[in-house]
Amino acid sequence: ERVTADHRYCVHLPQRYADLEAAPLLCAGLIGYRTLRMAGDARRIGIYGFGAAAHLVAQVAHVEGRKVFALTKPGDTAAQQLALSLGAAWAGGSDEAPPEPLDAALIFAPVGAMVPAALRAVDKGGIVVCGGIHMTDIPSFPYAWLWGERRIASVANLTRADAAEFMQVAAATPLRVEAVRYAVTDVNRALDDLRGGRVSGAAVLVMRG
Repeated sequence: ERVTADHRYCVHLPQRYADLEAAPLLCAGLIGYRTLRMAGDARRIGIYGFGAAAHLVAQVAHVEGRKVFALTKPGDTAAQQLALSLGAAWAGGSDEAPPEPLDAALIFAPVGAMVPAALRAVDKGGIVVCGGIHMTDIPSFPYAWLWGERRIASVANLTRADAAEFMQVAAATPLRVEAVRYAVTDVNRALDDLRGGRVSGAAVLVMRG
């Protein structure tokens, strides 16, 4: 199967990954990498929501020598164990406070209430980056939680440079891609599993075979 595409918007996929593993790199991996880059050189990073993007970003951050704290849906011990196995220094529920102040918080959960929670966890001068396309409304919070030159940012998309750089990182670093395979005819079951928190890592639709 072939397709015609503008070469300026194409990137080389690392040979080390099978198709099932490469698929999450092209969406979750790229957006996650952009989110991480927006955090600058932050050393202590909290990741809120540990799914498709987060489980890849956590590995990149760990390889770069950053300290990763994973915050999952309360009680989601499977996601917390996955985070620890991928190099996180600590994993707990999003209703808990990380054991150290954060330099940056990356939010992948589409839950607006995570924004003020993350603000309370970041140190002065820290940044909260919202990496999702959609999110529920952000509740009001005291200005004191933002004060101290804390910042809130969102990720709209990614640049071609981000894509090329991330693929170089993925080629040099053997990322462990947790991918759950679904036939395209099972798309509704895949969405239901995602909503129910039953997918560890990324859900991947396979067109045939």
